This record gives sequence, C-alpha cells and structure tokens, in this order.
Amino acid sequence: MRNILMTVSYDGTNYFGFQTQPDGNTVQDYLESAIAGLTGEIVKIHGSGRTDAGVHAREQPFHFQTNSQIPIERWRLALNGRLPSDIRVITAKEVPLSFHSRRSAKQKTYRYTINGNRIPDVFQRHYQTHHPGHLDVEGMREGLSLLTGTHDYTSFASRHSTKASHVRTIYHAWIEVDHSPANSGSDEQGVIHIYMTGNGFLQHMVRIIVGTLLQVGEGKRQPQDMKRVLEARDRAAAGPTAESKGLMLWKVEYEDAILMD
Repeated sequence: MRNILMTVSYDGTNYFGFQTQPDGNTVQDYLESAIAGLTGEIVKIHGSGRTDAGVHAREQPFHFQTNSQIPIERWRLALNGRLPSDIRVITAKEVPLSFHSRRSAKQKTYRYTINGNRIPDVFQRHYQTHHPGHLDVEGMREGLSLLTGTHDYTSFASRHSTKASHVRTIYHAWIEVDHSPANSGSDEQGVIHIYMTGNGFLQHMVRIIVGTLLQVGEGKRQPQDMKRVLEARDRAAAGPTAESKGLMLWKVEYEDAILMD
C-alpha cells in the first residue's frame, strides 16, 4: 500500500467546493473519478481542508492510499489528461502511511483579493471582489492586526459551524496593494490582497473577517472595533460574509520530517 500526496490547483468558479457534496460537482469528485479511471481503484481522497463553492485554490494538498505501482513521476500528466481544464495536479509525492493532509498540516495561508479600481479587470473578474468606492487601507491594516494571536473566533465563524471549539491561532495577517497597470484598465486604489496564515480556519472565517474589514475601510467601523467584535464571540457583531470568488487557498505547509520516508 502506498500513500500519495498531491497538490492541486483549481478555479472554483464552476464547482460546489472541494469536498464531496450530495449534489456532486465538486473538485474531489473529479479527482476521485480521474484516479479511478487511471488505476481502476475506487479511492477516497483526503484534502487539507474544504473550500466553499466558488472559492479557488493555488495549492490544495490531498492524499490517498493506493495499490497502484504507477511511478510517482507519471501521476501528474496521467491525471491531468483526465481532469477538466480548470483543475490541475501540480505536484505528486509518496509519503509515509502515517501522513494525513489535514491532521499533519502545520499552517495554512489564505489570500482574499479586492479590486479597488473604478473599472473591474475583465480577465480577473472570477478571482476578485470589485469595490470601486474609497477604502481606508491603513485602517484595514490596523484592524486586521488586532486579530492575530490565539483567540475564540466565534464572531467570525458561520452560524452553521459544527466545530466543538472556535479557538484558532492566526500567526500572521497582512495587506499588500498592487498598483500595476497590468491588473486593470484603471489604477485608482489598485488591487488589494489580504493574507492570513493560521493553524486552521473556521467555516467562512476569512470571508467574514474581510467583510468586517471592508466596513472599516468604508468608515462604517473604526479599526479598534475589530477587537470588540472578536471579544463579543457573537456572529451578529461582525460584518457580512464577503463574496466567495475573492478567496483563494494560497498555501498549506508541513514539517519536512513528516513528509520524509
């Protein structure tokens, strides 16, 4: 028995998320179907986490166990030939049987992208939330900084969250602004990227944080309000859930020793 770790990139626009759903049409469904077509085995893959409908992934690790003897270097091309063009396996590696994509993860980084220019970028419209109104980016940076550390993030979790604990740790959180003219037909505020790295994230957590930060940027809240929202431990205290299309799973990291045979 072999344990195979792969990393997949996908455009989530046309999918109901990564993890299998009753109605089908998920990234996991297509990956499992491609593996079955290649090996003849019915396998269940295990992702590093789930993403919601419309959310994208630059790097989403997943693993599965197989009896197939296909050389590791052949898996990528073989599977990509069986996958839709908006799903691509980018790495493949054999790992110890004890490895688990979700439980072995050390930290995850998400990126949320807001196009603050007057004119949206037609080529990036599926990956950016368009907000042409003025945003106080420095105020958003200040508010975001108040969320780092280990906290109960109930205020920023979906009301439908089933997790027993909402305590998580955000190690780093920062904002970058790209004013490159290649990003859009206009360059008023640029493209705003919000990054968050943590040991785990709750359902809708990043999108609710972004929705609340946008209220800070619009002047509807003060940066210091982010701390009060956090301490309230009440979803009603936070802002709206930002659109899914602006969110991307950016990176998942593991300890090197865990990946070694």
